[in-house]
Amino acid sequence: MKKSFALIDLHCDTLTDWKYTSTGNPDTLDDPKRVLSLSAIPADVHWAQFFAVFIPDEERGQRAIDYFEFNRASFEHQMRQFADRVAPCRNADDMEAAWAAGKTAAFLTVENGSVFAGDLNRVKTVADQGVRAVTLVWNGENEIGSGHTTDHGLSEFGKKVVPEMEKQNIIVDVSHLNDHGFADLLEIAEKPFMATHSNARALCAHKRNLTDDMIREMVRRDCLIGLNYFVKFLADDGNVKGLDDIYRHAMHFFELGANKNLALGSDFDGAVLPECLSTPTKVTEFYEYLLSRGVSEEDADGIFYRNAQNFFRKNLR
Repeated sequence: MKKSFALIDLHCDTLTDWKYTSTGNPDTLDDPKRVLSLSAIPADVHWAQFFAVFIPDEERGQRAIDYFEFNRASFEHQMRQFADRVAPCRNADDMEAAWAAGKTAAFLTVENGSVFAGDLNRVKTVADQGVRAVTLVWNGENEIGSGHTTDHGLSEFGKKVVPEMEKQNIIVDVSHLNDHGFADLLEIAEKPFMATHSNARALCAHKRNLTDDMIREMVRRDCLIGLNYFVKFLADDGNVKGLDDIYRHAMHFFELGANKNLALGSDFDGAVLPECLSTPTKVTEFYEYLLSRGVSEEDADGIFYRNAQNFFRKNLR
């Protein structure tokens, strides 16, 4: 079976030990009860994973900092514990070195900008701790702005934190950001940003998905977009019957010119997945499916790893 040379996944919740993923095993990255585990990653595919520390909306201020620190310590502990199979990475060179050593490349990220606790000085602190991307908001509000539960745009702090993130080498992630906040971001962002796990709203109307205008603007700015496997972001009724449902989203992005901007953002261990994308091995089979539908090897490689690899090389120091 033909597979991609490599696979880069821009978002999973596997690291964080909380109600969606908690199984009582502190070794979250190699827990057989989780969808994604180091042992489940196919040995013949170079894999890079963004491991997000998910911070619930109710955790704010010092509680958010403490929540992040607990899970960051877990990440660092597991990087040491499983050092024969995984390596922490901060840029494309690190990732490629991990692959050359036969290891999974692990990037530390955060889902929810509450990690900054409204303090601009914390951006450098978090960057120095190795975080390479931060999702500005989750579903509700934080000090930066709001997700889809309100229509509030970026706060004054949010308009300051974006340039500081760009300065400190943290990629801005707009997945979860509402439409007003996205429009505000376009006014201040000077560097390419990501939507690590978002699909096309034209095909699935959930507010978490990107509009065509958003997609076109992200293409214009050389941004990166990760396809999300969550059933409710693939189909309005959540009834995903097979790989055709995610293929349709990929082709819609291509129609809007995103051939060089599209990647994968599974949402492993943080969402209900369709059976066809329910394991790392099954995801690799999407590569051959793309080829069977007439997608070129160049474009399939782009989705699976090349577009993200190029983005990292340009935007991560």
